[in-house]
Amino acid sequence: MEYIIVSAIIAVLSSAVSIFIVRKLDKAKFQVFIEQAKAKAKFIEHEAEVALKDAQLKAKFECDKEFKHARREYDIMLSKIEKKERELNDHLESELRIIKQEKDDIIDKNRKITALKDGIEQQKKTYEEKTLEAIKILENASGLTLLEAKDLMLKKVKEDSRAEISSIFRKKYKVAEQNAKNEINNMLSHAVTRYAGEFAAERLINNVPINDEETKGKIIGKEGRNIKALEMLLGVDIIIDDTPNTITISSFNLYRRAVATKTIQELLEDGRIQPARIEEIYKKVKSEFDKNIQKEGEDVVLELGIKTMHPELIKLVGRLRYRASYGQNALAHTLEVAHLAGLLAAQMGGDAILARRAGLLHDIGKALTHEMPGSHVHLGAEICKRYDECDTVINAIYAHHGHEEPINVESASVCAADALSAARPGARREVLESFLKRVEEVENISTSKLGVINAYAINAGREVRVIVKAELVNDDEAVLLATEIAKEIEQKVQYPGEIKVSVIREIRAESYAR
Repeated sequence: MEYIIVSAIIAVLSSAVSIFIVRKLDKAKFQVFIEQAKAKAKFIEHEAEVALKDAQLKAKFECDKEFKHARREYDIMLSKIEKKERELNDHLESELRIIKQEKDDIIDKNRKITALKDGIEQQKKTYEEKTLEAIKILENASGLTLLEAKDLMLKKVKEDSRAEISSIFRKKYKVAEQNAKNEINNMLSHAVTRYAGEFAAERLINNVPINDEETKGKIIGKEGRNIKALEMLLGVDIIIDDTPNTITISSFNLYRRAVATKTIQELLEDGRIQPARIEEIYKKVKSEFDKNIQKEGEDVVLELGIKTMHPELIKLVGRLRYRASYGQNALAHTLEVAHLAGLLAAQMGGDAILARRAGLLHDIGKALTHEMPGSHVHLGAEICKRYDECDTVINAIYAHHGHEEPINVESASVCAADALSAARPGARREVLESFLKRVEEVENISTSKLGVINAYAINAGREVRVIVKAELVNDDEAVLLATEIAKEIEQKVQYPGEIKVSVIREIRAESYAR
């Protein structure tokens, strides 16, 4: 037991001694490492000090070198600046000397100008005095005052200016005519040849054939009550005369005349002619006509390719079938204008559908002139505005009678088409009295111009030939005179289509051989 304890103590002591010895050895090694590290640090510090000193010396050398180089450049630039400054001062002194010299010259010239001005004023006064003396001498010699002489001179200048203006106008007019006439003629002729209308054949009467003379008595009725009822209800004149087997219906209103004709025909077929039956048949016929009017308007709109239109306008279009102007049926004229306007607009790059629409509605007011006061132009424009038609349609209505200028190609096409439809031969018939009155007005306007000998309306009033005195009107003034006459005719005369004005100037030389 003691042996085990001793062994254990010895083992513990051995371990303690071993640990102590190991620690001493480690401490000694660590001390050696510390000394070595200190030695290395001192060496590195020494080397760093040496390197720093070398770097400082090198930097100082480089800095001195750069400073010397910069100093040399500075000295060079300074010498250049001083040189430029000397040159600038010399130039400035030279400019100052020149300015001073110019100033002296200006002062000298001002003195001369002042002297000249004084001399001119003096000469002006002398001139005015001499002029007054000359005017007095001229007035005494010519017998004219100064104002009279001025008026005479102005008149002469005006005459010379008119001749010059006439010459310029003639040249410009010829150029414009040459450039535009061929193209316009081609377009119009092409449009007209593609659409052919009918001749005017409307009359103020309709004839209803009857089987025998006894029917006339039935129409008249006992004490004339049947014919009175017919005339009162239908609004027409019924003429029963010696014409065999014929009853004549007379009225300026085509619609009433058509309704009356149909009513009498159905009465004759029915055979029961008495006031109550007359009223019954009339209502039936009128209802059928109203339906036909609406359908005819719809057919026309469909034919022209127009997609939408207010029903009231369509109904008015149908009513144009029973309206005539100068013997030309209004609906036939409207269709003709619509087709021609569409053709013209298409050739000029416009909207053909819009042009046809404007052409269809340009005379729509004629369907209302029997019922409402006012011209068909204003009535048509108002009804189209009420139903929200576009500006082109409204403008075409006004422009085709000269109330406005056309605003676009479509409106201008309607104006041209209207003139073509109304002016073509056979399109219209006129009352003789109004025709003679128009021809007289045209001739009077032409003969009222200075230098005109005679004027003759020819070609059914569509052309006027003006004969002028050759010694008073030259070739250039003849062109200007034709334009003036045409403008005055446009302003003062109402006419369909257009009127051509031809001014004829000629010189005749005569001699006799004896």
